[in-house]
Amino acid sequence: MYKEDNYKILSNEKIAKDVYKMILEGDTQYITAPGQFINIKLNDKFLRRPISVCDCDDSTITIIYKVVGSGTEYMSTLEEGEILDILTGLGNGYDISKSTKPLLIGGGVGVPPLYLLAKKLIAAGQRPVVILGFNTKDEIFYEDEFKSIGCDVRVTTVDGSYGIKGFVTDAFPDDYDYFYTCGPMPMFRAIEKVAVTSGQYSFEERMGCGFGACMGCSCKTKYGSKRICKDGPVLEREEIVW
Repeated sequence: MYKEDNYKILSNEKIAKDVYKMILEGDTQYITAPGQFINIKLNDKFLRRPISVCDCDDSTITIIYKVVGSGTEYMSTLEEGEILDILTGLGNGYDISKSTKPLLIGGGVGVPPLYLLAKKLIAAGQRPVVILGFNTKDEIFYEDEFKSIGCDVRVTTVDGSYGIKGFVTDAFPDDYDYFYTCGPMPMFRAIEKVAVTSGQYSFEERMGCGFGACMGCSCKTKYGSKRICKDGPVLEREEIVW
């Protein structure tokens, strides 16, 4: 179930190169699983902007977004106290019941939904290994936040300016029994070549409505067509058609 409501901006700050963190105050009851997203209405923009939920509590939602176009550029100018029209509780989210030794893999702006996922896994008695992949040092964010909640964190940079030089696949541990990931498609294809267990991929896709009505984000799976916004964004490894 999803809901449309108004949310007040409590803060909106830059945390890395072109990356911003926004905290919103409002009703969070429809966010029921890590990996779900919200859809934000912006002035003069025809389509809402889907942004994954990084964290939430009884009264606030935290999102992290990267400025990549006019919509997110406009979002970066919004100030404390402004009100946004938002759809919440969208998407299916991750199923945390599949793992005992989880591996979490995030690339760039695919990192944020893994934070709430990590918190849920830790609350369930699991200690995740978390791999955060970036191009360069000035793009890194949330390393300390993952460490502070008890994760084993590994950071990779393509140019070697911080952490392990290379890609997320260069930091895979030997011992894990399930993986969860979010990020760009090239990263997914690389993971698919080296992963030795089942897992869940959270896909990024252009969306129209965000709740399954327009069919604009449909994709083929081994079990028929699915809508990324409604049946996803999280799909299990076994059903994905590459």
